[in-house]
Amino acid sequence: MTDPRTGPLRVAVVEDQPLFRSMLERMLDETPGLHVVAAVGTVTDATRVLRPGVAHVAVLDIDLPDGNGIALGVTLRRAQPDLGILLLSAHDAMDLLLDLPRDVAAGWGYLSKTSSTSEEVLVAAVRAAAVGETVLDPALLARMTPRAGSAVARLTDRQYDVLRLLASGLSNAGIGSRLGITEKSVQNHVNAMYATLGIDTDPSRNPRVSAALRLLEETGPTA
Repeated sequence: MTDPRTGPLRVAVVEDQPLFRSMLERMLDETPGLHVVAAVGTVTDATRVLRPGVAHVAVLDIDLPDGNGIALGVTLRRAQPDLGILLLSAHDAMDLLLDLPRDVAAGWGYLSKTSSTSEEVLVAAVRAAAVGETVLDPALLARMTPRAGSAVARLTDRQYDVLRLLASGLSNAGIGSRLGITEKSVQNHVNAMYATLGIDTDPSRNPRVSAALRLLEETGPTA
């Protein structure tokens, strides 16, 4: 199988609504550097087709007629530990990422079907999942605020903006472009944010994943 960092990114789609599945398949397959290798509508078909090595990333609807995408993702990830998982849902179920088993918890993404309709956001989330990063729905994040007394609440406004954009899948360069600051300034804010959140830089852990999950854990919907 090709390396997702250097070759075509192989994507599988598991979505039970035929029209939406067809739209996802066509959009992703027409994106340069991506190739859809499977598009199915049930857990049964996905389990049959998605053997280890078939895909780099699986885009999974949470609500499937014979099961759910989260349990399917856990099964697929345990068989292929480097498989990227991107969950889609018509409901705001982003906090379900916090309940994933520890052995498969890193590198899952979540997008809402109702808020993240941008092709750019979807493709960025797929690419991030392929390299083990966690991407959270940017539209949902925009409606969240830090919980009182949490470590996230101690971040400066700028650090919080950087954290939210990081969790949305933007690179440091992308964050800098969005905020109108240099990439070096972004890295300084990231380092300060990691220190406040107590996120270490152990090379065996992805600190961006840890930061995204901390943001999800310590924020709630704006009242």
